[in-house]
Formats: sequence, C-alpha cells, structure tokens
Amino acid sequence: MRQAGRHFLQIPGPSSVPDRILSAISGQVIDHRGPAFGKVGAQALEGIKTIFKTEQNVVIYPSSGTGGWEAALVNVLSPGDRVLMFETGHFATLWKTIAEKLGLKPEFIEGDWRGGADPDQIEAYLAEDRNHEIKAVCVVHNETSTGSVSPIAAVRKAIDNAGHPALFMVDTISGLASLDYQHDEWGVDVTVSGSQKGLMLPPGLSFNAVSAKAMAANASAALKRSYWDWADMVGPNKTGYFPYTPATNLLYGLNVAIDMLHEEGLENVFARHARHGTAARAAVRSWGLEVLCNKQGQESGVLTAVMVPEGHSADRFRATTLEHYDISLGNGLSKVADKVFRIGHLGDFNDLMLVATLAGVEMGLTKAGIPHNAGGVGAAMAMLENTQIAAE
Repeated sequence: MRQAGRHFLQIPGPSSVPDRILSAISGQVIDHRGPAFGKVGAQALEGIKTIFKTEQNVVIYPSSGTGGWEAALVNVLSPGDRVLMFETGHFATLWKTIAEKLGLKPEFIEGDWRGGADPDQIEAYLAEDRNHEIKAVCVVHNETSTGSVSPIAAVRKAIDNAGHPALFMVDTISGLASLDYQHDEWGVDVTVSGSQKGLMLPPGLSFNAVSAKAMAANASAALKRSYWDWADMVGPNKTGYFPYTPATNLLYGLNVAIDMLHEEGLENVFARHARHGTAARAAVRSWGLEVLCNKQGQESGVLTAVMVPEGHSADRFRATTLEHYDISLGNGLSKVADKVFRIGHLGDFNDLMLVATLAGVEMGLTKAGIPHNAGGVGAAMAMLENTQIAAE
C-alpha cells in the first residue's frame, strides 16, 4: 500500500539530495573531451579544494569511498609496508581489511568503539618504531558506525612529537562538509572523502586530497595501480580533464553543492551540524538511553548512535519504525550489530527536519516496546530554541 508523504532518509549517508542538486545532475551529458567540459571539470577541481581547505591537488574518482581508500594506499605504499591504524569502529576495520588484501601489514591499536583515535597511544606506538619501518598512519576522522570524531590536529602533533616520518592519512568520508576539516593546516598527507554525505550528492564520487610529500611518495611506491594512479590524473586535471570517462553529471552536481556550501558559509554549516548533534543527544539522554560515543568533545554532529537496552533488538525497532512511520534509521554494524541504531542529521538539514526525525524515533520506541522516558523531542526542541545561530 502506498504511504503518503515523503520518506525520511535518516541514515548517516547517503543523505537526502537537495532539489537544486537533483536539477543540476539531470542536465544533458556533454563531450568529456570538448571545451565545455573543461570548464565544468576545472570548476569542480578548484572548488573542491576550498572544501578540503587545501591548495594542493585533489583527485576526483568515479567511485565509492571504498575506492578512495584503496587509491590512498596504493599510491604511496609498497608491498609489505607496515601501516599503523586505530580501531575507532567498523569503517576503520574495513580500511584495515583493504590494506591486508593489498599485501600491506596493518597494525591495529585496539579501541572500544566509544570514541575517536587516541593521540597519546599513537605517539607511544610510533616512538617504539625507532627504525621508522611504519610508513603510514591511517585514522578515521568521523567514524560513521559509532558517531565519534578523532582529533586530527592532535594526531598530527603526536606523529611530530614522536619524530616519525610516516605519512598521515585520514578518512573523512562522512566528515567533510559537515565538520571542520583542514587538510593543509592539520598537516595531513592524504585525505579520503566521498560525495554522498556532507556534499549532499548521490553516491559515485570519491576524493583524495594529496600533499606534496604524498605526491613525492607516489613516484617510488611499488603497489600495482592503474585506475587509481594519481600520476595519470594530475596532467589532464590541470586543464579540467580526466584520463578516462568522468562522472559528468555528478560533477554538475558537485559544482552546485560547493556553491551551496559557500552560500551558507562553511563555519555556519559546521555550527549547524554541531548544534543538531547536541540536540539529538539531548533527546537520547532524556529518553533514558545511552549514546554510544562516551568521550566528551568527540561526539559527532553528523550522526548519533544510540544503544538500546539489554535484551531488546535495535533492528526490530528500526523495522517497526520504518513500517509505521516511513523513516529509515542506520543499523548497528559488526561489533554493535542489533545493539545500536544510528540517527543521521547531516547534509541539507534544518531544525524542523531534526524535530520530525526525533518524533519518528520517539514514536517508534513506543511502538516497538523499547523502555524509555517520554519527552526526548521536547528536550531537543528546548535546546534548539536556546541555541539559535545568529547567521540563521
């Protein structure tokens, strides 16, 4: 039976695509070798630098974020290289798995999935590597499975304090254009991101922002690569072109998305996400439930992961909420499967959308028989009312 109204897609990405971007990507395909495309490509390649806050090259691939992960590794590393990674959650674990499949030797600092990467542990680990055999440090900025944020600038400082020359690689697939991110200022060598989160696009584009140090490492890296090779990209990119067929229509949308982000102002975008994260957590705590991320200051403005009480099924709750209220919430992944649900509050998102989302969650908790206190929506509304952003 048809359900009236609009479906609420409140997973932590893909996020809903604004009509303005949908209109842009519906444009007619053009010759990707012709002069008109050069302008589209150049606009995208220059514009995306302003979102990463970098003056260095940003490579754009027609791929998911997983492709961006692989590209980051194969462009700077060689078979058997040791790579230090931090277990912040499911996606950090997947990146480690890719490294293993590529013939690298990832070393995982164990985490409890309730916060971001610990700079002190990273510094201590690197200090023990006196022969500098570790070639890269890989950290997830915004861990989408847990709703925790790693302090990237502090990790950079930890690497420097250890006097270690390892490349610094960061996944901000779900953080870019939602949380403050500064590729150059924070001294990141390779940053990976994707189109379907804060950039408000459909899935299909991934990005590597590349420092000069990383580009130099590309020349001697011995992992096999073809499709992902930065060296093949940088020449054509100088004039707005690509070495193979690009995702033309997504580039149309990317240019509009970049315009929209700057029209709002990046600092306002970041403040909006932080405010919505605070309001969502206020609702969760008012319900008497527990937020998965328990490290104060590391909670994400992109999503909130909520733990259900022992003996109850998060997946059953999600199914009930979808059936009765037409709202999709994110599921728990691997170690927290069926133990948590995730509320996405990212992208083109405002106060009323958040309140409606939280209302759907609260009604779903009741319908599914999850023990909770009433009034979470009211707590979020009070927080929103008391923290208006002047720019809004």
